[in-house]
Amino acid sequence: MTEETPLDAAYLAMTAAPDDDAARLGFYERLADAELCLMLAEEPGTGDDMVTPELFDVGDARYVLVFDRPERLAGFAGQATPYVALSGRVIAGMLQDQGISLGLNLDVAPSSALLPVEAVSWLNETLDNTPDEVQARVAKVQVPAGLPDRLIAAIDTKLATAMGLARFACLVSVTYETRAKGHMLAFVDAVPAAEDALARAVAEALTFSGIEAGALDVGFFRSSESIVERLERTGLRFDLPQPQQSPPGQRPAPGTDPDNPPRLK
Repeated sequence: MTEETPLDAAYLAMTAAPDDDAARLGFYERLADAELCLMLAEEPGTGDDMVTPELFDVGDARYVLVFDRPERLAGFAGQATPYVALSGRVIAGMLQDQGISLGLNLDVAPSSALLPVEAVSWLNETLDNTPDEVQARVAKVQVPAGLPDRLIAAIDTKLATAMGLARFACLVSVTYETRAKGHMLAFVDAVPAAEDALARAVAEALTFSGIEAGALDVGFFRSSESIVERLERTGLRFDLPQPQQSPPGQRPAPGTDPDNPPRLK
């Protein structure tokens, strides 16, 4: 048995408090963010963007199986088994409208669970919430105040998975030129193509924290802009992890390109 994982802890917290919406949301957030090993019926072909998952029938439902550690997959299968490592959100998206349920860490972990089609659909709908885009100029930046600790923790956890998408982010209180006030998470030197993904990540942090949508704005700035010095001096800073360089010519594994996730055969 491997040591307890964040997904185990979130699942145990949810099952210990079945009426606690925050615990339930916390489990599904960990499920969406986790890298999961999807059990395959065969090795994916070279250059193939489609994968063939192993399917299991349980009663009237059909399941694919995922594990949050390779050794848990090996322990369940009892032998070397092909798999592809994908985020929970990508796997949920692959299963959308397929009528296939999700088996998690079956028989090998505290988080062993059968998640029905309805749970997969709910997760997809929740992850599909798109934040509104607005244009507003910042007039004043201040120290953030009054935000729930669980939201700050959720932002920290979420940004830990956003490797290489920006240098850092600062959480600040802002007053706009329109005199409207609020809080903003300001990303510095974000990869332009990743701005939408970062905005969605913040929206997910709000949703899974149980905080009313719209309570936090998102902004994008270059380090050369004068406001960045004020953001760093005033705000709560979150440093995003940065990737290591891959060896030249190395071919990415299936599922590692977020713009081209694999599909089910």
